[in-house]
Amino acid sequence: MSSPSGGSARRWPARMAANLFGLSRRRWRATITAYLFLGPALLLLGTFTFYPVAFGTALSLFDYDVISPPRFVGLEHFRQLWEDRFLWIALANSTKFLLVVPVLQALSIGLAVAVNVPLRGIRWFRAAYYLPVVTSMVVVGLMWRWLLEQDGVVNYALRTAGLLDRPIAWLGHPDLALFAVMFVTLWKGLGYYMVIYLAGLQAISPEYEEAAITDGASRWQVFRWVTLPLLRPSILLASTISAIAALKVFEEVYVMTGGGPMFRTYTMFFYIFDKGFQQLDLGYAAALAVVLAVLVMALSAANFLVFRQGGWSYY
Repeated sequence: MSSPSGGSARRWPARMAANLFGLSRRRWRATITAYLFLGPALLLLGTFTFYPVAFGTALSLFDYDVISPPRFVGLEHFRQLWEDRFLWIALANSTKFLLVVPVLQALSIGLAVAVNVPLRGIRWFRAAYYLPVVTSMVVVGLMWRWLLEQDGVVNYALRTAGLLDRPIAWLGHPDLALFAVMFVTLWKGLGYYMVIYLAGLQAISPEYEEAAITDGASRWQVFRWVTLPLLRPSILLASTISAIAALKVFEEVYVMTGGGPMFRTYTMFFYIFDKGFQQLDLGYAAALAVVLAVLVMALSAANFLVFRQGGWSYY
């Protein structure tokens, strides 16, 4: 039998928790158990997400080239950013890349609606559209670089159809190179966002659409006033993810153009890579990364402001 003093010693953590947080003994145990299950995930999140963010932010205050010891410069890098013309070039190109987002969302919604029908073999079409998503970006970039060469398949097909008089250097033309890379990004991401919208469409109860049809609504009116509003959570998710991906675009630029011609495809992420790992100016690259992170957070907040309905807790 436990002594009164021993029982009191065992109960003191529960009493202390109740005093501190207003939790019962049972609720206290449930909370501890939940945090024990979350522990490994929180550890990984802290190691691979929060620590790099904190380290990169601190690094932006130093001059560091791997060879020499770090030298504290304070906010000097952020002052230099205003006078860096390559930053403004990269920022302008990354902003233009955001044009992919609305086009990609509209096409993905249309594609999801097209494959959301109970037809024989429709799963094959869904898998075919999703295939580019699981293909390596390096492979996709090399394939499209070959297709878009002056003597490539695209020029050959357009000339055969009578749409071109002479071949175009799609990736070598200063006014076309960025749009060619944007097209490849759109082509590769289409299947990914189609799956998000397909899941959203299949989560909508058919009773809503049946009720609208019974009231005399046309197919377009049902889609515009019933299906599309119910798809808002999926639109918010997909548009936020695609906007962040557009600002972080790197692989296709690196593989297809290397930032050229004449810096016309020089994006923010490519500039960070160039400064950090090719010029070994890691402190300045970290400052660029901080600016990019702030832009990404601002854009994500803007997405929520546009699509929210009924307050922030709606989603």
